[in-house]
Amino acid sequence: MNQDRRQPVFYMLLLIVATILQGCNNGSGPARQDAAHRMDGRDLQEITQDGKLRALTTYSGTSYFLYRGQPMGYEYELLKRFADHLGVDLEIHVSENIDNMLHELNQGNVDLVAHGLTITSDRMEQVNFTDYLYLTHQVLVQKKPDNWRTMKWSRLQSALVHDVIELIGDTVSVRMNSSYYKRLVNLSDEIGGEIVIDTLPGDLSTDEIIKMVVDGEIKYTVADNNLANINASYYPVLDIDVPVSFSQRIGWAVRPGSEELLAAVNDWIDEMKDEVDYYVIYNKYFKNKRNFRKRIESDFYSLTNNSISKYDQIIQTHADRIGWDWRLLASLVYQESRFNPTAGSWAGATGLMQLMPATARELNVKNRTNAEQSIRGGSTYLDRLWSKFEAVEDSIQRLKFTMASYNCGLYHVKDAQRLAEKNALDPVTWDENVEEMILQLSYPKYYNDPDVEYGYVRGLEPYTYVRQIFERYEHYRKFIDI
Repeated sequence: MNQDRRQPVFYMLLLIVATILQGCNNGSGPARQDAAHRMDGRDLQEITQDGKLRALTTYSGTSYFLYRGQPMGYEYELLKRFADHLGVDLEIHVSENIDNMLHELNQGNVDLVAHGLTITSDRMEQVNFTDYLYLTHQVLVQKKPDNWRTMKWSRLQSALVHDVIELIGDTVSVRMNSSYYKRLVNLSDEIGGEIVIDTLPGDLSTDEIIKMVVDGEIKYTVADNNLANINASYYPVLDIDVPVSFSQRIGWAVRPGSEELLAAVNDWIDEMKDEVDYYVIYNKYFKNKRNFRKRIESDFYSLTNNSISKYDQIIQTHADRIGWDWRLLASLVYQESRFNPTAGSWAGATGLMQLMPATARELNVKNRTNAEQSIRGGSTYLDRLWSKFEAVEDSIQRLKFTMASYNCGLYHVKDAQRLAEKNALDPVTWDENVEEMILQLSYPKYYNDPDVEYGYVRGLEPYTYVRQIFERYEHYRKFIDI
């Protein structure tokens, strides 16, 4: 082959190599894949049409958790308010790996990341941040000596780090893709000496990592001051006095291309900051040390115990007897009484499952305030109602008919089924069919219909009752193992 014929092949090889190198430089992992997906996914119009906001958050003692049968958390409460503001339902997704949250967003799996994300220039290249929710700064989290309470002050002080420069050559443990990791890298440059960074798995929350310091599993970590402060209120053995960064903005993130959603979130944040609720919610999770300690010490705090209430065992026994998931029955019990065995209603219902006197007698419940008797009687009654809906083949829909009947009475639900059929709706589907007719039974046009035998019912109550029980059940399923 002569030189003239070799040149085109040579240049072609150069082009191929350059293309490969460019691909390597751009990255072939999640960041590069994210770029290809940034314009995918949904914006505000698609979200409102679907009627559902999909939000990704973390399972932690400040973001989203279960306490005494009730879902709680800073991000959770704000998300509920934002979803209500949009007029849509909230679909919570719990992150299995905090390091991958932005990747999940850019893949189009969720619409919004609701987590205490530090707004950094690196992250701004991947996602669009909302206006900041609050300001904080990063601090070193370290453990005092075990006998610190009896130590002389001078000896205690000599046992602790007081300046970040003392970390040169020492090890600090943080998640790889956290803002804490980036800060430690920059800090090593600033102080002219290497801080050894021990990288932790992305499935650990900051709360869990702080607990690792308490337990002596790691020596140091870094956390946002508000998180460190609320944890230190329960673990006084922690020292959080050494700042690691200046003030930083904390916000949520949306996918590039979701411009309408971003504008809607920012408008809502701007409105919320003018309301007292906004600051009450922040203080509830980051300032109220007494409530934080109370939660952690509770047997019914999902981060430390697989429990919903003190009546779990009784609920499980009777849920098994009637073939229900015990977490679903627990959600119904919470709806009825908030697990208060002496709860009573204006209509005369009493106990955990709010049995009326006549119903209690029929079910051989002699003491409605007795937890075992109430749950036994209520679950038996639910099973009887279940048997009245054999025509409903879908088990979830049948459960909803059963619950609605428990709330407002079997025959009002039967009236709603007849109305559904009369109005070209499916009489054996609760969702968006019979539930619509139960709502209409609050109005004369419908409860005076000749096919309605049992008249008026306050339809919003069973409609909301069923929805809230199933919404709570979804939370229980995320937090509580069966």
